[in-house]
Amino acid sequence: MTAIGFAPHDHHTCISEALQQAELRCDRLKLQFTPVRRRVLEILLQEHRALGAYDILEVLAADGLGSQPPVVYRALDFLVGHGLAHRIERMNAYTACVHPSHDHTPAFLICRACNAVAEAQTELDQGQLGAAAKSTGFTIERIVVEAEGLCPNCAQTQTQVKTQVKTSS
Repeated sequence: MTAIGFAPHDHHTCISEALQQAELRCDRLKLQFTPVRRRVLEILLQEHRALGAYDILEVLAADGLGSQPPVVYRALDFLVGHGLAHRIERMNAYTACVHPSHDHTPAFLICRACNAVAEAQTELDQGQLGAAAKSTGFTIERIVVEAEGLCPNCAQTQTQVKTQVKTSS
């Protein structure tokens, strides 16, 4: 399982490649990738963290692309429904999919301090849950895996603060 989201990378290339993959997916499936849908995906890609619908709406309103909640919810429904974004259940927030070129079962590593999100890929039929489902004849249709903790930056900051506190005591 590899995670994307916490490692340093060329963020500009990350965004442009993800947008290009989204365009290709929409073309292939004959879907309308409207300017609002594209902008919502771009906002999610820029952050690499979970964003609430109203956070996204503020940016859309500033861009002149709409200021009413249905605008952002329709775009998010489209993006999630077509595998271009994911809903983070625990936070009632959204993040861009980092693997939009293929279907997969994501697992999310969520930083409790900064809300950064790394997406890892899992498989429905692997692991103990897959084995349990198979042995009982259960068909898994959807899995939501969300792990909460500290990203490397926040963990380092927390360690530095603890060290400073011990040193000053």
